[in-house]
Amino acid sequence: MNVVDEFLLWLEAERRYSPLTVRNYRRDVDDFLRWCGVSREEFDPMRITREDARDWTTSLFEERRLQASTVNRTVASLRALWRWMLEREYVKKDVFKGISQFKTPRRLPVFVPDTRMEDVVEELREDIASEDVERVRDALVVLLIYTSGLRLAELVAANREDIAADFSSLRVVGKGRKERIQPIIGSLKGVIKKYFSLLSSQNICTGQKKALILSNKGERISRRTVGRIVERKLRMAGVQGKSSPHVLRHTFATHLLNDGADLREIQELLGHGSLKATQVYTHNDIERLREVYAMAHPRERGE
Repeated sequence: MNVVDEFLLWLEAERRYSPLTVRNYRRDVDDFLRWCGVSREEFDPMRITREDARDWTTSLFEERRLQASTVNRTVASLRALWRWMLEREYVKKDVFKGISQFKTPRRLPVFVPDTRMEDVVEELREDIASEDVERVRDALVVLLIYTSGLRLAELVAANREDIAADFSSLRVVGKGRKERIQPIIGSLKGVIKKYFSLLSSQNICTGQKKALILSNKGERISRRTVGRIVERKLRMAGVQGKSSPHVLRHTFATHLLNDGADLREIQELLGHGSLKATQVYTHNDIERLREVYAMAHPRERGE
């Protein structure tokens, strides 16, 4: 086994990274090897110099015109590979150590405002009241993400057995295989029970199908299908701009913060490894306060 395949196997087996994350690492490393003009089998890390690392990084900017955020992510993959090789003595030095993160413009999380989200929930009431399993499922998908702040991958991977016996919580397996218990709001319990009942009565759910959310064919729902469901439901309720599962996750966090929730509580609910990742939502809160100030303060109104 070559050193790259060994590294990727370590990410999957030891670090327990998701298939999507491992795929991103594989793509970044293979991209670097192509630039070097070698295959995985021909790759000799001892021959790579710090100048090679810098020249490759420069090419990402100047030749491929990639954004700083993309370059940072790509370089991070190679930096992880070199740290791993250094620990196992495949190399004597980390040629990526001297390459620092490039500054990127701060982007505030996109979220759906309270009033517009009320319209979304109201639109979903008709779906919940129907006996059409697909309509009930689609409503459940949107409400689960919005009321629990789930990541797309977390929702897709969830199984029926992860739901507590009293429907009060959901066991979630997040990034790095870290588990957390996510509370389920009272109004959603009935929706889940109805969905399970419809699956059973229509023989969609069999003993072998343990996924929480199923496709129309009775298989585990795909990420792409969830994305289409969320976009369609948000558009039907008049939501403009970006409409994705991640926007609903941002909406969950922003609404909690605006309603006075503690930042550390939000961090735990989102499954963030550090508070720094959660603090970005405070910027949305500051922007909201600035808008209120501009509307209410007499000097801003020109009085």
